[in-house]
Amino acid sequence: MTDEAPGSDTAPSGRGAAQSSGGRDPRRGRRQDADGEHHSSRGGPPEGSLDDETAVELTVPGMDCASCAKKVEASVRQLEGIDSVDPQVTSGRLLVGYDESETDADAISDRVEKAGYTVEASSGPRTAQFDVPDMDCASCAGKVENALGSVRGVRRYETRPTSGTVRVEFDERTVSRRRLVDAIEDAGYAVTNAEEDDAAGVGRPDSVWRSQRAVKTWISGAFVGLGLLFEFVLRGPNVEVLGVLGREVLLADVLFLVAVAVGGQTIVRNGYYSARNWNLDIDLLMSGAIVGALVASLGFGAALYFEAATLAFLFSVAELLERYSMDRTRDSLRELMDLSPDEATVRRDGTEVTVPVDDVRVGEVVLVRPGENVPMDGEVVNGESAVNQAPITGESVPVDKTTGDEVYAGTVNEGGYLEVKVTSEASDNTISRVVSMVEDAQSNKTDREQFVERFAHYYTPAVVSVALAAMVIPPLAFGADWVTWFVRGLTLIVLACPCAFVISTPVSVVSGITSAAKNGVLIKGGDHLEAMGEVDAVALDKTGTLTKGELVVTDVVPLNDNTEEDVLRCARGLETRSEHPIGEAIVAQADDRGVDDREVDGFESITGKGVRADLDGTPHFAGKPGLFEELGFDLSHVHATTEGGTVTTTSRHLCERNDCVDLLEGTVPRLQSEGKTVVLVGTDDELEGVIAVADELRPDAAAMVERLHDLGVAHVVMLTGDNERTANAIAEQVGVDDVRAELLPEEKVDAVEALQREYGTVAMVGDGINDAPALATADVGVAMGAAGTDTALETADIALMGDDLSRLPYLYDLSHRANGVIRQNIWTSLGAKAVLAVAVPFGLPIWAAVLFGDAGMTVGVTGNAMRLSRVRATPGESP
Repeated sequence: MTDEAPGSDTAPSGRGAAQSSGGRDPRRGRRQDADGEHHSSRGGPPEGSLDDETAVELTVPGMDCASCAKKVEASVRQLEGIDSVDPQVTSGRLLVGYDESETDADAISDRVEKAGYTVEASSGPRTAQFDVPDMDCASCAGKVENALGSVRGVRRYETRPTSGTVRVEFDERTVSRRRLVDAIEDAGYAVTNAEEDDAAGVGRPDSVWRSQRAVKTWISGAFVGLGLLFEFVLRGPNVEVLGVLGREVLLADVLFLVAVAVGGQTIVRNGYYSARNWNLDIDLLMSGAIVGALVASLGFGAALYFEAATLAFLFSVAELLERYSMDRTRDSLRELMDLSPDEATVRRDGTEVTVPVDDVRVGEVVLVRPGENVPMDGEVVNGESAVNQAPITGESVPVDKTTGDEVYAGTVNEGGYLEVKVTSEASDNTISRVVSMVEDAQSNKTDREQFVERFAHYYTPAVVSVALAAMVIPPLAFGADWVTWFVRGLTLIVLACPCAFVISTPVSVVSGITSAAKNGVLIKGGDHLEAMGEVDAVALDKTGTLTKGELVVTDVVPLNDNTEEDVLRCARGLETRSEHPIGEAIVAQADDRGVDDREVDGFESITGKGVRADLDGTPHFAGKPGLFEELGFDLSHVHATTEGGTVTTTSRHLCERNDCVDLLEGTVPRLQSEGKTVVLVGTDDELEGVIAVADELRPDAAAMVERLHDLGVAHVVMLTGDNERTANAIAEQVGVDDVRAELLPEEKVDAVEALQREYGTVAMVGDGINDAPALATADVGVAMGAAGTDTALETADIALMGDDLSRLPYLYDLSHRANGVIRQNIWTSLGAKAVLAVAVPFGLPIWAAVLFGDAGMTVGVTGNAMRLSRVRATPGESP
């Protein structure tokens, strides 16, 4: 709403409508193309649109409040063929679904401009990016778009009020870059990089307090101060200066009128656009109050010049405070955008060249030196280094990377030199998808946000009606003073705008979602943030969630005077040719311990039991205990290898030697009770040893469950397809409240539904692929380890980018706090309005209504929302 200049009513030629399918760079905003088609980042039409409708996405940076959004929506809906309109205030974007047989993107953009807002776009044969810090709302963006749209040669443009930038695609043969700068500045907005050939990256806006609007506001305030000086202090020189309609106008009144002219021009202009679109918003209300006070003064001798000047000045201050508050919110998203560098060093034709990341092709090799950010997603082809992945996964400890490992754009190369083969374009890398989804998440409105919007729909007309009644009824019915009640009516009109009340939820959602993204948690909608904070039960998949999802050797028990190396040597020979995960784990353990190879011949897989092979000419077996029972072994009477006379496993005195163990009743059940799979190794006449393999439990799994309980989650249950004995062993170590084992995918769905019936809101945590049905069934689906995985990112409502389970209690804590902040903002802003409204009949001044009811509450709810950015994944660090 902080607009600087009026927009043009001329429909732009080649106005940009976004089509995301052709190279959109999510790090920098949304793109608008001439064909007027849009596809969301989730691969479908925008929310609320039909699958077969055409959709356009417009960047409307001046649309920075709920009343602005209503004004734009009302204007667009005047067109025939409009199916859906989704204004996104926090990002300054408008998604419109329409029937292309009845209207088109240009007509939609024209309606946006007729509401007083500018439309912007980007991408093309020649693209320039401009830093326009004063363009901080959808209304402002609309004016810039109007200005650019009327310039011949502009093909597409994109305004990004969240970052204060404008990207323009233009034909250099028709228009120069300087002409584009002039067009933006003619719309009333300064371009801070006017002399640069191109803007590199996302610029940060100058201080709102030095903007053009701020200068006008301070000038207006100076004249208000001078007027007060002559009105109440230097009364002698406060003489009549002129007469208007037979009314005397004193020096102080003239100063107040100048204050109104300077500070109120933008307010009245915006009010004009509101009136033209039949939109009862704050601009129209404040314009009406200012003009009403002037008419009453000049036409009826009410002398309300001071009130008019106060309204103009203080409301301008309120607008600046709102702009400042929105900038604080936008900083969170801007920090995400800034993670990925704009340039990359590439080896081409044997030489190193630095090029924009948008020009790097898949398959090329980029060079990343110590201390540099990784510019693109890719695979390390040369070098070793520790890479700080905190910007993507939230991991606090750098991860060692070597040849064959995957790295992500936006992560930081801590120490060594890396050569990375690019695997995805800049517009489709991990950080770009994260930023894109964070931006898209703002369109999913929470239940509370929908309630607030419904309430505001009735609140403003009701208060305006009371204000008009207050102006008329007391003087007519009770003979009260007209001027006094006219002023009180104006004060109520000021309180009729629910701006702080309406933004209380979206600013909290944006703050929470962007804070989560910086901590390695991607929340794909405000509704999911809200739902996660109300979770009563959490269902956890076992494999890949509570465990690492990779089998490792945990125990080696040598028998009959063999050593652990002997057992592993035989097991490695037997399993080398096996493709079973258990065999791969045994081979990996043998490699780690440097065990020698053996000559293998005659390999044979014994289905469901194990394997057989000749090792150095001797037949050997590896498999289940049942296989060796079939070979005639007495597993209840086996001699263990001892060290210094001490039995290395549980002993039973069944013979003259005290190293006898019962594998069948002792060792094997004990290992299995710990959730391990047991493999026996031996020849056809000697049992050589026992190897236990398990899916290793994540070290922080138990702490995570305990933390969830501490935060108030009533029930934590483990769902797994594994056998009941293994599941119970893991459950006991982790400390879950319940375990449900041997479940097929459809049975996991049934289990989630049962939990919903018993406990209410349920979150399901899984790998995002195998658990897709259960994730979709739960109220909130959470995918583990989603970084770089398209499927996981698309499947779940929330994605934990890394494999760090501490992010789960952090997510619940953040969501729970966000719900509390939203409730605080809603009821505090509503309560403040109510208290001020009650105080109006007792003489509440207009300046107090503007300062406390509008500006103060806007800053208050935004500041409260920004507290969410301080919630941390580590217990005890959050506020």
